[in-house]
Parts: sequence; structure tokens; C-alpha cells
Amino acid sequence: MRIGLHVAASLAAITLGAMASSALAAPAITVTPASDHPSAKVGVTGAGFGAGETIDIYFDTTDELLAISDANGRISKHTFKTSADTLPGQHWVTAVGRRDGDAAQKPFTASTTWAEFGFKPKGGRNNPWENVLAPSNVKKLDTAWRAQGGDYRFGADSSPAVANGIVYEGFDNPVCCSGLLAAFDATTGAHLWTLSGDAIEASPTVANGTLYIGWCDSGLRAFNAQTGASLWVAAIVSCYSSPTVVGAMVYIGSEDGHLYALNATSGAQSWTAATGGPVISSPAVANGIVYIGSSDGNLYACDALSGGILWTAVTGGEVDSSPAVADGRVYITSVDGHLYAFNAATGAMLWAVVVMNSIFPLSPAVADGVVYAGSGDGELYAFDARTGASLWSAPTSNDIESSPAAANGVVYIGAGDDRVYAFDALTGARLWTAQGGAISSPAVADGMVYVGSGDSFLYAYALDGGNNANYKRRHTQPPSFSTLHPDYRLKP
Repeated sequence: MRIGLHVAASLAAITLGAMASSALAAPAITVTPASDHPSAKVGVTGAGFGAGETIDIYFDTTDELLAISDANGRISKHTFKTSADTLPGQHWVTAVGRRDGDAAQKPFTASTTWAEFGFKPKGGRNNPWENVLAPSNVKKLDTAWRAQGGDYRFGADSSPAVANGIVYEGFDNPVCCSGLLAAFDATTGAHLWTLSGDAIEASPTVANGTLYIGWCDSGLRAFNAQTGASLWVAAIVSCYSSPTVVGAMVYIGSEDGHLYALNATSGAQSWTAATGGPVISSPAVANGIVYIGSSDGNLYACDALSGGILWTAVTGGEVDSSPAVADGRVYITSVDGHLYAFNAATGAMLWAVVVMNSIFPLSPAVADGVVYAGSGDGELYAFDARTGASLWSAPTSNDIESSPAAANGVVYIGAGDDRVYAFDALTGARLWTAQGGAISSPAVADGMVYVGSGDSFLYAYALDGGNNANYKRRHTQPPSFSTLHPDYRLKP
């Protein structure tokens, strides 16, 4: 009997201890995702609060929503949307109980990353979330930094990728057919790491913490995006096609005349689709379809899961540029000097317009119902995306050698005079130009413009050379609870 009472007393003590420990557990919240673009939906869950507590959830110092904890002090998932003018950098999500004052905080990073050649898998080369640079202030851009991957022999020919505060650039030495892949701090230009190998002409792609890039001889390679550690290699000859990643698949074209789909984690081949010639074009993916051009003069549409060819569309010359998909249409240029629009579902030609002296591989950009295309005649052209009607053309001082990039009402492009230009997206008025970067297609991310140059440097431009107030609050301290004031108009 005494033993039974002793055991019962011990169990009771353990239970009370566990309850006390649970009651004393510090409040905590989880924010998902931890990083995303402005206007993103942010989910908040929590635990360790008082039972039935009324809890205000703040984004920075704005009370966004009201939650009620359950009997165990947990907060079920609540979602709010960040505003479109949320500046790139660190922000804070804070949950504060109105009754007990229990509180918890977690950071959220806003970023307008440009993680691949086409910006997104659809290939539109348009950053819709850019909110620092605009037509009103782009004239204040100045060089923030420039960096080399190797030495003067290595030109920065590929379009850079920017993700998670790092900019990646491929450098190529055409004399000895060697290349370098380098990573730099996106804000300061500080060198992080460099990998050497054979020639690099394609642009890198970053997805889910992995960096993918085609090396001309050694194939498609995957690296840890933070450290540069090698993950896998797939024996695909791909000098010019930049990879596109959607879900668990990575798609890339090859000079052997095929479009490949591989497992993004292992590099194992899932399927391949044959075209009638070498593929220099980078794939675009939208609505379960992969679009890619071929040197046989056709645009191909393939089922993203099986690789089955759904349709082909004929142009008047090699299709070395990369497609852009928007609003049910596919846009692509051909070496016959035309910009084409095709129905994305059927391949039916919708319109074609002449873009004088187009040269490989000037891919179009699409933004807000307008298609932008550069030309070897030194002009940047703008067309109505639905009809193909000409809207405006704007001159540079030399032939255009890069594909345009659009962001927040501005179109950026490099020309053969070793300059990078910015034009008003609505009118074509020249807003800014700078000597330095011109060879690669620009990338626009987090209020900065990145462009590679044949002079061996990767250039980064920012407002006032990076000394503008927009860049000063990228890393912030969490707000003190005393500065947070409940919005009593909110309902749970």
C-alpha cells in the first residue's frame, strides 16, 4: 500500500512538474516563409501563450491582425499580406498578448531577387516587385562596386543571378576555353568564392538553395548556393542554354539538339525531347508546358511531365533567343529579324513584326502588356503585347548586345559601346546611362542593377552609389514592445 501511494505521489509530482514546465514555456512564433517578395502572403503560428489570449500580430510596427490562442496557448495559422512598398531588407513579425503581455518575435526578409536569366520560369525578364528604383529616381544610379572573378582575360558574359543576398556571375576566357563561376556579396561586392572549369556562356539559376549552371564541356552542374560545394554533374553539352527550375525538375537545352528534364535534387534524367537542330535557347515553363527555340527555326512546346511534343511553330530563321510567356502568349525573336507572338496553348501565330538586324541571342522582355526587344541596329523597340503594334523605339549609341530587363516602369539594356542604358518603359525616354557594363543582360534586384562586361568586371549600380537611405536599413533591430500599439478596430 505504501509503495502504491509513493508511486502515485511521484506520478502526481511529475505531472504537476510537466504542467508547470509547460506553463512556463516562453512564447514563440513561426513565420513562413521567412523570406519573400513585397506583397507576399506571410503565415504566423505560435505557442506558449496564455489560454484564450487575445494576441495582436504586427508587421514592423503596424498591427496587421488579431488572433485568439486556444486552451493550450497555441495560435493557429493566421495570414496577412505585406504591402507592395515593403522595402528590401529585414523586417519583424511580433505577437503580443493583450491580457498577459506575453510576446514573441521573428524576422522576415523582403527581397526582389532575380534568380535566373528570365527572372522567373516564364522567362518574361520582368521584376514586378522592384520598388526602390523607378523612373523618378533611376537617374541617381551610380557604381556601387565592381568585381572580377579572375583577371582581365575573363569576360563577364553571362547574365548574373541574384538570390539571398548573393550575386552569381559566370566569367569566360575565350582564348583558352576556360571559365569561372564566382559569388559576391550583392550589397558590397565582397568576394565569397570562385569555382574554375571549362568555358561558361550560360547564366546561373538559383532555386531552393541550389545553384545550377551549364559548363560547355563538363555538363550541367549543381552546387550549394551558399558555399559552392559541388552536388552533382549531368553529362549534357550546354554552353548557352540557361537552366530553368520548376518544382522538382530542372530543364535545359543542349547543342546535341535536345531539351532535357532532370531531377533537380539528383541530376537523374527524367526525359528528353529531340528538336531538329542544336538548342542555344533557354527554356521557359508555364502552365505545365516547356517552351524552347531551336536552330532548325522552330519554337517547340513540350509537356513538362513527359516531354511529349505538343506543337511546333515555324519562324523564318534560327531561334537562338529564349521565349517569354505572358497572358496566354509566347514571344520569341528569330535571326530572320522578326519578333513573333504565338498562342501558348496551340502554337498558332498571332503576329510578327520586324526588329531590324536582330542578332543572337536577344530575348524579349514582357511587362504590363508591352514587349521589349533589342536590335543590332542599336534600337530598343516596344510593341503592344496583344496586337504587335509599334509603341516606340529608343536609340543607343551602338548595336545592342544584350536582352532587356524590365522593372517598375524602367527598361534596362546593354549596348556595344560598353554602356548600360535605362529607358522609361511607357515613353522610351532615356533616363540614365553609365560606362562600364554592357555585354551581359542586366539583372535588377533589391534596388540595384547588375551587369557583366567584356572588360572582365561585374558591375553593380545603386542609387547614389549605395549611399542612399533606401539601402541603410537592410539589417534592423526588432521593435521594442512599448512602441507597438494595438489597433482596437481589428476583429479576431
